[in-house]
Amino acid sequence: MGLLENIKEPNDIKQYDIEDWEPLAQEIRTFLLEHLSKTGGHLASNLGCVELTMALHLVLNLPEDKIIWDVGHQSYTHKILTGRQEGFDHLRQLGGMSGFPKRKESETDVFETGHSSTSISAAIGMAKASELKGIRNTIVAVIGDGSFTGGLTYEALNNLARLKSSCMIVLNDNEMSIDENVGGMSNYLNKIRVGQTYNDVKTGVEKGLMNIPGIGEGLAKVVKRGKDSIKELLVPGMFFEDLGITYIGPIDGHNIGQMVDTFESAIKLRKPVVVHVKTVKGKGYHFAEKYPRHFHGVKPFDLATGKSLEKKTKMSNTDVFARKMLELGETYPNLVAITAAMASGTGLIKFGNVYPKRFFDVGIAEQHAVTFAAGLASEGMIPVVAVYSSFLQRAYDQILHDVCLQNLHVIFAIDRSGLVGEDGETHQGIFDIAYLSQIPNMIVVAPKNRYELTKAMEFAVEYDGPIAIKYSKGDAYYGLKDHLAPMELGKSEVLFSGGKVALVAVGNLVEEAGKAYNMLKEEGREITLVNARFVKPLDEELLLQLANDHDTIITLEENELNGGYGQAVDAFYMNANIEGIHVHNIAISDMYVEHGSVRELRKMLGLDADSVAEVVRSYWDR
Repeated sequence: MGLLENIKEPNDIKQYDIEDWEPLAQEIRTFLLEHLSKTGGHLASNLGCVELTMALHLVLNLPEDKIIWDVGHQSYTHKILTGRQEGFDHLRQLGGMSGFPKRKESETDVFETGHSSTSISAAIGMAKASELKGIRNTIVAVIGDGSFTGGLTYEALNNLARLKSSCMIVLNDNEMSIDENVGGMSNYLNKIRVGQTYNDVKTGVEKGLMNIPGIGEGLAKVVKRGKDSIKELLVPGMFFEDLGITYIGPIDGHNIGQMVDTFESAIKLRKPVVVHVKTVKGKGYHFAEKYPRHFHGVKPFDLATGKSLEKKTKMSNTDVFARKMLELGETYPNLVAITAAMASGTGLIKFGNVYPKRFFDVGIAEQHAVTFAAGLASEGMIPVVAVYSSFLQRAYDQILHDVCLQNLHVIFAIDRSGLVGEDGETHQGIFDIAYLSQIPNMIVVAPKNRYELTKAMEFAVEYDGPIAIKYSKGDAYYGLKDHLAPMELGKSEVLFSGGKVALVAVGNLVEEAGKAYNMLKEEGREITLVNARFVKPLDEELLLQLANDHDTIITLEENELNGGYGQAVDAFYMNANIEGIHVHNIAISDMYVEHGSVRELRKMLGLDADSVAEVVRSYWDR
């Protein structure tokens, strides 16, 4: 019988003795590899923190003590050790277990995370709540070194020392976020990694002095009085201790016994402590250790070879963007590219290889990325900020205040716009229309296919002002390639004309609208199909024209209804006092969308071709 079979509830790991710890760690790694090779998921980060998670579960009493997982995609071992092994059969599938902490799944998932750098702030809040309630427990935040490039981390650290209770920050240092870490904090950690820890050195110095006959004890006392100066010599920067936070480490993140001893000692201090733990991303699986970036998030793969089981046959929208950036980079010497720790995910790594002096990875710092771009634009450069839709939310104020207020020529290339699928609620890019289209001076473009994406980029480089181009995750749409009207500011594209019902689709849902159109045409139901193209500004001229020829306008978008394109169309007709026209909006209605495949989610939300066609029929038949 395997050791994992006896772990059914939180704290069950404590039944095992020291000699069982390493075999249990191996079982967990085998379990993760066998399941994730079938379902996909975040692999390398979870393989890297197996022992770390075990050590925390061995010293804490859950759920009274609490663990907050920064970003959260490395919480798989935590889920295994809290009795959710069966959930891995349907990991990240519709109706199945999330790949991130979810409060509704378990009382040991105490805080929901999906974006980086939030854990320390949340931990301070929980620890302060415990102080106010008179509860004596331990709050732990597990945060990767990559998340230390995010500004929220430093805002939290600035307040951490004020706590009077046990709050342990475990710095899981694997030298990577998704891409390799960059910047000053990464350099600082590199300095610490190369030497022994302060505590080891200090102990050695004191012991050595005490052994000097006659004068040793006196010298040791003098040295002890000057310990702060010695710390500065022995440990570069002493960043954390200068903030009033006790620092321990770095320690081996794959030595369970050492971590258990260290964590127990840190908790006994009953004050804020940073424990620096060194781990290997992808630990225990050769391919993941060698290629941690590739195995960060994986589709089903062959365990023996590490190769994906899904065959890629088409270019993705990211590929189209990456190729066009190279072309534009040659034409425009003042074009520069900016990413926030997502050089691979956004496709900008290719641009960086060809134009290294014009490529900037600022780390997980979306706010800085945007204002940095504003500074570049103010001096005549053309910055392209490539970022996932969900992550761009973090820089809303900078977009509004630093870019759009000054009407600066910054291009936002918004990848993963719309439904992204398996990563779920924290990653769905379904709010960008709402948070961008309300900002003065901002132009928002939603290309219908790969060909229009390249034309939109050409337009954006020539346009003098803030402009966002939003496109979806996954394969680029190759359909409707014969329909490519010239790109004019604020002009939509009529793809097909006919009937009294007009279907106006936005961006990636033009594909579903096209399928619905073909289905209806085969049934003898002629409709007008419009590619909105520009979410902002609205094509008011076309909307007025549609009102003259149609009695029903149906809008379709993969975005929240509130603040979306459809509501803007509604408001236009109302403000223009247009009577006799009915507007029906198909969108996502005031909700967070769970994990599942994009196909499943579109069907569930009524955004797929079959659902759209049914809505059109209901109006066409009237």
